[in-house]
Amino acid sequence: MRLSHYTLVLLLSASAYTTTVKAQDYYTPAQRKQWLAVAEENKPKLVETLKKPVAVVTTVKDAASFQGWKTQPAGGVNELLSTSFKNKKVATLDFGEHLTGHFTFKVNSINSTPDAPLRFKLTFGEVPAEVSVPFDPYEGMLSRAWLQDEIVTVTELPATITIPRRLAFRYVKIELIGSSQYYDFGITDAYTTATTSVTAKPGTLAGATPALVSKIDAVGLNTLKECMQTVYEDGPKRDRRLWIGDLYLEAQANMYSFKQYGLTKRCLYLLAGLAQDDGYMYSNVFETPEPHAQKPSPFLFDYSLLYNVTLKDYLTATNDTKTANDLWPVAKRQMDNITTYLDADGVFNADEAVKNHWWLFVDWNDALDRQGALQGVMIYSMKQTLELAKLLGKEKEVAQLPALITKMTNGAKTKLFDKKQGVFVSGKNKQVSYASQSWLILAGVVKGKDAQKVIKALQANASAVKPGGPYLYHYYVQALIDCGLTADAKNLITNYWGSMVTKGADTFWEVYDPANEQLSPYGFYPINSYCHAWSCTPVYFIRKYPQIFQVKE
Repeated sequence: MRLSHYTLVLLLSASAYTTTVKAQDYYTPAQRKQWLAVAEENKPKLVETLKKPVAVVTTVKDAASFQGWKTQPAGGVNELLSTSFKNKKVATLDFGEHLTGHFTFKVNSINSTPDAPLRFKLTFGEVPAEVSVPFDPYEGMLSRAWLQDEIVTVTELPATITIPRRLAFRYVKIELIGSSQYYDFGITDAYTTATTSVTAKPGTLAGATPALVSKIDAVGLNTLKECMQTVYEDGPKRDRRLWIGDLYLEAQANMYSFKQYGLTKRCLYLLAGLAQDDGYMYSNVFETPEPHAQKPSPFLFDYSLLYNVTLKDYLTATNDTKTANDLWPVAKRQMDNITTYLDADGVFNADEAVKNHWWLFVDWNDALDRQGALQGVMIYSMKQTLELAKLLGKEKEVAQLPALITKMTNGAKTKLFDKKQGVFVSGKNKQVSYASQSWLILAGVVKGKDAQKVIKALQANASAVKPGGPYLYHYYVQALIDCGLTADAKNLITNYWGSMVTKGADTFWEVYDPANEQLSPYGFYPINSYCHAWSCTPVYFIRKYPQIFQVKE
């Protein structure tokens, strides 16, 4: 099996960590203690809602449906809960919406004394294929334990069983795999205690908003709501932790919808308190059993830079200068890496960075050369950090940034721009990609009509490397808007995210290629996250730019 870009970097980094000597901490113990204390103070109380199934369904193969599976009605919920389950043996409950929480079911005997245990297999799915495709033999790259199936043994009746593991699902398939021939029994109740930290209601869209755009917004809001737990999770099914890249996009969507800034504040402080000893950011952190980062872990360069952008956005949205000043030392530190692999022309040497165990993400796409995109991310983050410094009166502390911005902008124009093709190229093979054009436009290396020409040349280039999923598509949409190609931006939202909606999505998916619905970075598509934070951002676009999206077509 071919290893993904992430797996290779992780393996290299893990070996590197075994020989690394622990460095002196860049931050003081008092700073870290205070940051973690503020994070804890801003931990939200989860809202619990009891949800009941709305239908009993069965899944059947259907080539026209997403991933080749669809549901069909298979009786009523009341009928299932009031009759024998012994002869039925299997049933799939449909809750009618994506839920994150704990599933409970009750079992009782019927007209006889139980003389032996019962055993059930429960499979939870966010999409129909997840409760239809056999999980074994499992050949995926991630832990088999992420797959949402459980074996439950019931030794005494009546019984109320709550699955200890928090789950994320719409469908629950219950299979009887062990019972006595001498007594009958039934499942008498089933429900989910769903959780989210969302308490606010977002504003309504304009009456002229097209129906599909309204639906995309609703699905995006539900995606964000499900991921807003006690941190901005990347996905409530998997990986269930705080990643900086997801945080940035979730915080943007939250700014224009729920406006619950306390969660953003908590995440910013949590990441700061758990930063690496050298002061740079870990890409992701866990909350329990106590807050900690993933170790060993490759240093994810582009995510560390997006921390600064998230902090600047938080300040402009809230005017919370205390938080911004508290965390300024962290943002300032992230800028110290800009010149690490910069050549004399101001061009980022991505190959050297990877050799030295940096993870350059940008997109789930192993074919992507990341040099051009990282050049854009670096310039963009420097500009955003400079804005943050100006808001705080700390420009002198990052006095190196204006010259670096100019140097890297000129480097991109002179060394990465191919005049013949009219696009930016990346790496030794001069690759043309949507990632490079998007990020260099976001960075302002080209603007206005010149940027539009780049986009048009990109769109005409059949060999250009396209986005691998919603994360990069977000930045492409923003690039289209920034250079004035607003009709293209609207079409992309309605065609890409809209096609997920038409295929039955009630939350947006981690990975989606309309031409390959079974695409997975992990070698097994049921382990994909089908409610994923970085996919929620149509909410941001639709609500920030009503003049583009909330008007009649």
